[in-house]
Amino acid sequence: MTKKNSLVSIIIRTKNEERWIDLCLKKIFEQTYTNFEVVIVDNNSNDKTVLRAKKYPVKIVKVKDFFPGKAINIGIRKSKGKIIVCLSAHCIPVSNDWLKKLIFDLKNRKVAGVYGMQKPLSFSSDFDKRDLLNLFGQDKKIQKKDTFFHNANSAFRREVWKKFLFDEKTKHIEDRIWAHKVIQKGYKIIYEPKASVYHWHGINQEMDPGRCSRIVNILESLGSEFKSKNIEKLSSLNCIAIVPSIGKSLLIDKNFNLLQVTINQLKRSKFIKKIILSTDHTSSKKIAKKEKLDNPVIRPKSLSDNIIDHRTVVNYTLNHLEKRKIFPDIVVIATENYPLRSSEIFDKMIKYLVKNNYDIVFACCKEKGTILSGDKKDKTILNEGEVPQNLREKKTFISKIGVCCVARASKLRYGSLFHGKRIGYYLVNDTSQFLDISDVNLINKTKDILNYKM
Repeated sequence: MTKKNSLVSIIIRTKNEERWIDLCLKKIFEQTYTNFEVVIVDNNSNDKTVLRAKKYPVKIVKVKDFFPGKAINIGIRKSKGKIIVCLSAHCIPVSNDWLKKLIFDLKNRKVAGVYGMQKPLSFSSDFDKRDLLNLFGQDKKIQKKDTFFHNANSAFRREVWKKFLFDEKTKHIEDRIWAHKVIQKGYKIIYEPKASVYHWHGINQEMDPGRCSRIVNILESLGSEFKSKNIEKLSSLNCIAIVPSIGKSLLIDKNFNLLQVTINQLKRSKFIKKIILSTDHTSSKKIAKKEKLDNPVIRPKSLSDNIIDHRTVVNYTLNHLEKRKIFPDIVVIATENYPLRSSEIFDKMIKYLVKNNYDIVFACCKEKGTILSGDKKDKTILNEGEVPQNLREKKTFISKIGVCCVARASKLRYGSLFHGKRIGYYLVNDTSQFLDISDVNLINKTKDILNYKM
């Protein structure tokens, strides 16, 4: 059992904490539990953090290459206490019995660690206030499976630490990794709300998306219980392809046309269950019959004008399909004038849409040349082609719906395809797939490639 007056080593990691270190240490040295030492592990602070800390009877340890778990391990090795407390330099104990309450439950040898409440300050961001108030509740918890633990305000016994050192390579959530290990070995973790501190920036670092992504990756690596699931199964989704075409399809030779190339590419998909031609020309019926497709949707000539967009055509087609009791979940759009596309693109983009929960995904490729915008007299340069790509501040991409566009049917019914939706862009490195072959001359020039694609 841990003795009542055991020496406590308080480890404080610092990096330019001049604003907070005085407040933090002042409150520590006002605690009712007085048998403690303080070890400051400083990561090359270039402000007055260390000088301010030296006003108090503390031990200073310097580290160059900072990793959170490594810094804690170094600090503990330089300490003497049977009980270890980790406290962030910008965390200020709320009361003078904070330390006493934080370490109380460590007398139970089945308890590996204790962490306390974190309260926001008046000037904390609303994001941080929300997160801290929601996460750190008023009820004490004994965690037997839950591996949440937070080293901004925590305590554990040295003997447990010797068995489970903190990970020295991770840049984030070393506390969660440690807690995962001790819970797996049958220890408990306790949340003690009475051991509270003020923590101005919260636990999510003001919503830094890069940091968030790295933390999620670490959590998911801990085990299947942390991995998020996608309940959509590709095999159960009704995925159809709509091929909008205008006029009679161009012949490659007397027996084969561009439309058939696109149909054959779509047929290679593992996920597309039905291919529908949406056309204004009756010859498509013969093509559909030859390729063993359902009857095409014959749309009026008014929907083939050059002012009609793809979404309007697709919506008209969807309305007709629903009258046939066909209700798709996902729609793939592909037109016949991009026959050099890879047949693999459809399934890759379907997977991409489902995995990332996009509403719509467009195929795109990098534009390497100069792009101009404007009319005949006035033009604006959007992308300077003479600047090497690796030196450009912004990359420019080209998207062509006819190459491939994958969308959830429910999102095709309103608004622009490019606005008000979760949009994904699937990068195609082979730019030849974006070659628009819409006249006989181009067919003749690419006949060898087309024959290969068939």
